[in-house]
Amino acid sequence: MNDKRQYPRVEKSLSLKLSDAEFDIVTETKNISASGVYCAVDKPLAPMTKLDMIILIPMAKGARKTVKKVHCQGVVVRNEHFKDDGKYAYRVGIYFSAIKEHDRKNLLTYINSHLKSPQILAPSLNA
Repeated sequence: MNDKRQYPRVEKSLSLKLSDAEFDIVTETKNISASGVYCAVDKPLAPMTKLDMIILIPMAKGARKTVKKVHCQGVVVRNEHFKDDGKYAYRVGIYFSAIKEHDRKNLLTYINSHLKSPQILAPSLNA
């Protein structure tokens, strides 16, 4: 099977806050790429729901460790229900509809640090 994704995806748990005018959901990613996230939530989110998002990304600068806060917007593209899965019975796929290039680069740096063979160091400005 040929993966057609533009960016590689890693299964990592990062702190994530999803919000709109009616709710805030604090959760963690199941997997993440530079173009979107897959996460567990406690209620269904309809496809095409627009969300404000904050993702906390652990970064290392030499021996110093920091946390980068990525602010972006996303759109729900997938919603799945899992029976008897406790508190977080739903899984949603969210596409980043608006993300600053420096935030995408920080995501790519984090993702590449967790790949067995790093694939993409930075997005093409012409893509």
